[in-house]
Amino acid sequence: MEAEVGAFYDELETRSADQRAADLATALPAQIANAVKHAGGYCASLNDVNPADVVDMAALAKLPMLRKSELGAAQKKVTPLGGYAARQVAEFDHVFQSPGPIYEPGMRGRDWWRMGRGLFAAGIGKGDVVQNCFSYHLTPAGMMFENGCAAVGATVLPAGTGQTELQVQAALACGVTAYTGTPDYLKIILDKADEMGVDLSRLTKACVGGGALFPSLRQEYADRGISCLQGYGTADLGSIAYESPAMEGMIVDEGVIVEIVTPGTGNPVAEGEVGEVVVTTLNPDYPLIRFATGDMSAVLTGQSPCGRTNMRIKGWMGRADQTAKIKGMFVRPEQVAELVVRHDEISKVRVVVSRDGEADHMEVLCEAENGADIGKIEATVKDVLKLRGAVLLHNIGSLPNDGKVIDDQRTYD
Repeated sequence: MEAEVGAFYDELETRSADQRAADLATALPAQIANAVKHAGGYCASLNDVNPADVVDMAALAKLPMLRKSELGAAQKKVTPLGGYAARQVAEFDHVFQSPGPIYEPGMRGRDWWRMGRGLFAAGIGKGDVVQNCFSYHLTPAGMMFENGCAAVGATVLPAGTGQTELQVQAALACGVTAYTGTPDYLKIILDKADEMGVDLSRLTKACVGGGALFPSLRQEYADRGISCLQGYGTADLGSIAYESPAMEGMIVDEGVIVEIVTPGTGNPVAEGEVGEVVVTTLNPDYPLIRFATGDMSAVLTGQSPCGRTNMRIKGWMGRADQTAKIKGMFVRPEQVAELVVRHDEISKVRVVVSRDGEADHMEVLCEAENGADIGKIEATVKDVLKLRGAVLLHNIGSLPNDGKVIDDQRTYD
């Protein structure tokens, strides 16, 4: 589809590759310096880093990752924000709690979580009345989307979740034209409206997140005259990526830098390969640097037909934590990655776990060049994984591109 005049949230969405690189070379060092100066949690991990040297993706990839488990541990020891915010807790407008518990800050400033960009792409703006069915209780999703709606000039009905009959009545009374919430809850509201004989046909737009939007469900909404697009974000980072009307992957938000890395490592994968989503936010108030989301995705080549030029990802493709307990020993993705590091002839490894009778059985599938020595690889497997496993050699590029490094095929029925 061709881009239309006024089809973009701002000029950042259509920057050239050269302009993006130039802007990154300015914004990234500034954010690293900000984190080192104002967020004490980075004192140890970034102490030896010269921010002026971190001007591109290659330099960024050399920095340590920050995992959610580390953030949670720091929050228990230091402050509710763990020393990773550039403000004190009392300087924020909000502080939220997510399962863990993990605490996240928030501000009322214009589009602080950057949700407006995805809402704009979904066609939501001035004149719309948005039924916001994300939770307003402790977790930030409700406020994140309310903040984004304010940025695009939309009116918000802060509905939250539950009380479906009241949701229907409120949607009718307020003339709701758009919905934000999880993908499936909209169907619950619409089905209840049908049951009550209430016409909600003014509702023609939806921007959803927090769960999978299955093609059949999207089509059901389309059949009702509702255009439904999805976004991808987290409580810690805000918006990470969003769909445009082209519906060809998710476009990375302009306020974050996204890397796709091999699970268990900080090493970027080749374009198109599935890996873990690692995000650096340019938010000066909460400068998360190389924050490992634990989510899996892959980069899509090219740019969106809608005219937005930023990198695209496929969206959420599962979780990266593939740790498995085999014969009483934990095997982690970073251990599997170590096998590749120790053997130049190996390009990819996949550990497959199954059952042989009542015993665990482990195979180590390796994409390797001709002449690879199975005996040497088996010795490394025993040394690194602390287990014996049959090594099977495969041609380069023949293993599945699904991001799995540990494929646990055991059933527990």
